[in-house]
Amino acid sequence: MTSSHRAINPWVIALTVMIATFMEVLDTSVANVALPHIAGDLSATVEETTWVLTSYLVANAVVLPLGGYFSSLMGRKRFYLTCVSVFTVASLLCGIAPSLGWLIFFRVLQGLGGGGLQPISQAILVETFPHEKRGAAMAVYGMGVVLAPIIGPVLGGWITDNFSWHWIFLINIPVGFLSFSLTSALVQDPPTFHRISLKEGARFDYLGIGILTLGLASLEIVLDEGQRKDWFSSGFIVFFAIVAVVALVFAVLYELGKERPIVDLRLLKDRTFAVSIVMLFVLGFVLYGSLALLPIFLQTLLGYTALLSGWVLSPGGLAILLMMPVVAMLLKRVDTRWLIAFGFFTCGLGLIQMSGFNLQVDFQTAMTSRVVQSIGFAFLFIPINVSAFQHIPHEKTAYAAGLMNLVRNIGGSTGIALATTMLARRAQVHQANLVGHLSPGDPAYQGLLDRATQLGILRGGLSPADAAHMAQGAAYGTVVKQSSMMAFADTFWFMGVLCFVLMPLLFLMRRSRATGTVPID
Repeated sequence: MTSSHRAINPWVIALTVMIATFMEVLDTSVANVALPHIAGDLSATVEETTWVLTSYLVANAVVLPLGGYFSSLMGRKRFYLTCVSVFTVASLLCGIAPSLGWLIFFRVLQGLGGGGLQPISQAILVETFPHEKRGAAMAVYGMGVVLAPIIGPVLGGWITDNFSWHWIFLINIPVGFLSFSLTSALVQDPPTFHRISLKEGARFDYLGIGILTLGLASLEIVLDEGQRKDWFSSGFIVFFAIVAVVALVFAVLYELGKERPIVDLRLLKDRTFAVSIVMLFVLGFVLYGSLALLPIFLQTLLGYTALLSGWVLSPGGLAILLMMPVVAMLLKRVDTRWLIAFGFFTCGLGLIQMSGFNLQVDFQTAMTSRVVQSIGFAFLFIPINVSAFQHIPHEKTAYAAGLMNLVRNIGGSTGIALATTMLARRAQVHQANLVGHLSPGDPAYQGLLDRATQLGILRGGLSPADAAHMAQGAAYGTVVKQSSMMAFADTFWFMGVLCFVLMPLLFLMRRSRATGTVPID
């Protein structure tokens, strides 16, 4: 901790660095519900406007692992201020974009600026707070990066309905100015921070950055566009998948041979950090995957409005907000592995409860399951992050933070991609199975048709032929709804089981608490 940090309350610094980071993470999901409005206003299709989301995520993924390298070149504070500036200016340009093409271009700039905020703010928090208060620091960070994507769709829908989609981006401007001003006045580079000087013989790694950028950008395109383009039946997806594999394999081999890598993969030699990375991937997978599925389920099958489905999700965000300070206090007394185990168990339990949903599920049941799952997120995020940094040298903090945030975000993209794909494929399987029962010789099916036909004749005033046709349409509609319901149940069940399957990895982690590492006998 620097002398200037000692003079300033660390909670002030925490609030300062999290202001812009919260807005940056919020922007990963806040525009989701506004896509139809953007499409209508900019004379584009909804499918074309999905690039407003994809372009931001791609740019974000490219910069996330590079935060440590660029901060070592520019200085951590200077790099953070640069990211805030780019993010703020790009937000203004997004808000006044005259066409979809310009909006996508400005979203790329916004993603490039925002990508450095997450790892650098986390690194600043880790070094600002003493070791025994690191759990509290991660609680502050978790409130930003876990809570923001949950409230993003709700906030985005409210802004779009009451104002216009432009304000989704324009609200970032005063936040950006505030963040820049406070960071300039309060945040300093720590005394242990070592800058790489290009004048001393170090070279700017154009090749490493280029290959890594190409690989990560291609991977994000595959994950975000795969389901819409039917995966590997599309030449577009096949091309970017090949580019992603080749570029990322080359990048790993290249970085392992560098004395000053832009992404320090040698950090994975520490087994606690390596296991934490795997768990952060699954955390992102389950968080974003369930966040994508639940509103679709509520709105398409139960007929909820966007606002009402947001109210189902909102108590989960409140649960995270209330439980994170509790988890931070428990970290001082309880081994982090026990807290992580409880987190995965609770998160998995909430998802298994969701797998038991049916078409008659009520608001309170859906909300309660989401709250149970969200309590699990609170018990996962802080302990995993505290464990990950236990044995990381101070000079490698930003590199570790960049890698952790990258893996969590890629986990999120993978979760959304796999969840939506599984939903579509399982719905087809269940529909094929159910249609097999819709044969004229099936007594249950024939009885359903007879009752529906009679109902159409008696109450609808239809002719026998029209009533029979209506009855068959109603039967098919029921099959489609039931097959979709079963597909949602399968997908929630898969994510729940994934949480339980991951728990044995905890035995590979070192025993630790927020007050220090407890050696294993």
